[in-house]
Amino acid sequence: MKIVIAPDSFKESLSAPEVAAALARGVKRAAPLAQIICIPMADGGEGTVQAVLGATQSERHSHLVQNALGQPIRAQWALLPNQTAVIEMATAAGLEHICVTERDALRATTYGVGQLIKQALDAGARHIVLGLGGSATNDGGAGMLCALGLRLLDAQHQPIAPGGAALATLAHVEAGELDPRLQQTKITIASDVNNPLCGPRGASAIFGPQKGASPEQVQQLDAALSHFADLCAQHLGHDRRDAPGSGAAGGVGFAAHAWMQATFRPGAAVIAEIGGLAQAVEGATLVLTGEGRLDAQTLLGKTPMGVAQIAKRAGVPAIAIAGSLGSGYQGLYHEGIEAAFSLVSGPMTLAQACANVSSLLEDRAEDVIRLWLAAKPH
Repeated sequence: MKIVIAPDSFKESLSAPEVAAALARGVKRAAPLAQIICIPMADGGEGTVQAVLGATQSERHSHLVQNALGQPIRAQWALLPNQTAVIEMATAAGLEHICVTERDALRATTYGVGQLIKQALDAGARHIVLGLGGSATNDGGAGMLCALGLRLLDAQHQPIAPGGAALATLAHVEAGELDPRLQQTKITIASDVNNPLCGPRGASAIFGPQKGASPEQVQQLDAALSHFADLCAQHLGHDRRDAPGSGAAGGVGFAAHAWMQATFRPGAAVIAEIGGLAQAVEGATLVLTGEGRLDAQTLLGKTPMGVAQIAKRAGVPAIAIAGSLGSGYQGLYHEGIEAAFSLVSGPMTLAQACANVSSLLEDRAEDVIRLWLAAKPH
């Protein structure tokens, strides 16, 4: 019996490699002779680099960069043997690194993301996979571009301040010092967000409030991003504000579209490809996947959805184990998930569940495999 284990992380509890290891221990308890292949997964958001490091023979790189508020933070990225760098923007400019009381969508910057890209270029990367998700920023990727050499100047030809609000003061765009290596580097954006940059479905309106923006600030930011897009279009001769995914990560998608000729792909599909999930699933008996919460949002391209689709194409049944099952999770039954199970075994607080998630994962995996074996014809 060959079982492929391909879960996402359980936020604030275990990384994807740790979740996979716990599930594997549970499987072994029920089926000691089973062949188990663990491929930690992610969808481009938090935990993407850890998943890639756990699923591949890649090098771990660590650098001190700026976080979303300009403070120093150590961020990691992965370099694969084929010179593909996997960068998770959330490690530098993620919301999880900023206290709720300090979140400031007006001045949060993606400068640290650009610093990571520069480090990857310095290390010889020829292909950069940039995972977008979990950002604290709403600056249209302006900070990222500035770290890579773009100059954004006000009417007095002085550099504008960091953050999305300051884009309203932008008067001149100078690209003469933009890192030329970007033109020789393939850029792939891994994201499950297809929103445009501006408007009612744009970065500011949809994602700004969770980053601390008030209704008035949402309007302010949306106008500033529109002004930024206007000036970029004048300089480049093309307008990418409405391209699918331009609103991802507070507009980093726009910057990647406009200035890096990036290709957008579903995050789970990109990470599955890097980890060789489709090849591992071939000939498997069963696939186990999961994440912290399964609900209707999972159907929009999150990890269990991506894993289920790959398993379905291979004709292999998939079962999901989640911390909790929310409204609409049953939609996954039409996408390749045969059954979904909650992690908790009885009444418990979230804190209790998080503290015992490893043992709960083991127990539930054992339960699933014992049920699977009992249902097999003898």
